[in-house]
Amino acid sequence: MTFAIGRRAALGLLATAGAARAQTVQRPARIVIGFPPGGSSDVVARLYAERLRGAYAPSIVVDGRVGAAGRIAVEFVKGADADGLTWLQTPASMLTLQPHVFPREVRYDALTDLIPVSTVCTFPFAFAVPKDHPAQSLPAWIDWAKAQRGDIAWASPAAGSAPHFMGIVLGRKIGVSMNHVPYRGAAPAVQDVIAGRLACFIGVLGDVSTHHGQGLRLLAVSSAARNPRFPDVPTFAELGHPDLNKDEWFGALLPAGTPASLVDGLHRAIRAAAATPEMVAALERLEYAPTTSDTPAAFAARIRAEREDWARIVRDSGFRPEN
Repeated sequence: MTFAIGRRAALGLLATAGAARAQTVQRPARIVIGFPPGGSSDVVARLYAERLRGAYAPSIVVDGRVGAAGRIAVEFVKGADADGLTWLQTPASMLTLQPHVFPREVRYDALTDLIPVSTVCTFPFAFAVPKDHPAQSLPAWIDWAKAQRGDIAWASPAAGSAPHFMGIVLGRKIGVSMNHVPYRGAAPAVQDVIAGRLACFIGVLGDVSTHHGQGLRLLAVSSAARNPRFPDVPTFAELGHPDLNKDEWFGALLPAGTPASLVDGLHRAIRAAAATPEMVAALERLEYAPTTSDTPAAFAARIRAEREDWARIVRDSGFRPEN
């Protein structure tokens, strides 16, 4: 025997089914990060811990598992219980770039050992030069670089980082020999660029934005559109370098085997938190955007596509860890 139901009743049943799929946890939870307190990863995790309290778990702490350039945190969550109480917040490069840069050291796969839930924010990279550099634009800087004799010394926050490979891609494209000077973090690199010891710096926009016009000049950003705070700074794509449009992100992932209801519950809670005016304002102060994934499947697809793109870039660069 079959029964016909009205449209309103059908919609009600669908809503009930969706609610059943989205489950929260009833015990304290933790966000695991791989970087020290006070850094951007820690700050973002604490913003979400505060706003997910009560929405996903009764309480949430930030658990720093620092070491091995962030890999210890990923491996810790990989081995955690699949009960929704422990999830990873990590930069994109840990999942999409490092497997190709450090294939012997990386012992995890983001798509098999973990379950992607959502991005929690995105942020662009920037190309910066000393404020008194003769080049006032990226095309002018390229002309200047081509006119120099010898290598062009430039900086990134770390060897094997996304900005490092962006510099390699740019140098090859414009036919300039660029001598990469890796640093341990952005702060010392930025200071040396301000002092004029280096020709340029490629790194996270938030690490250089406060110096724009006061020691540094921003010539390009890697976002799809111009940053509202710096409308005078064009994107790489506008300047003919769309292959350098590579936003970074922090993402949330759960251990493999976590029930779909908990994955959906965390996904919904993250999206709701990211949409609040308080979160939007807090992230914008860091030069971050509260960008989240439409679905966990969409986030997984993004990881897969970016991982394949970085594989090609790393392979073509000839990079080795000792470089």
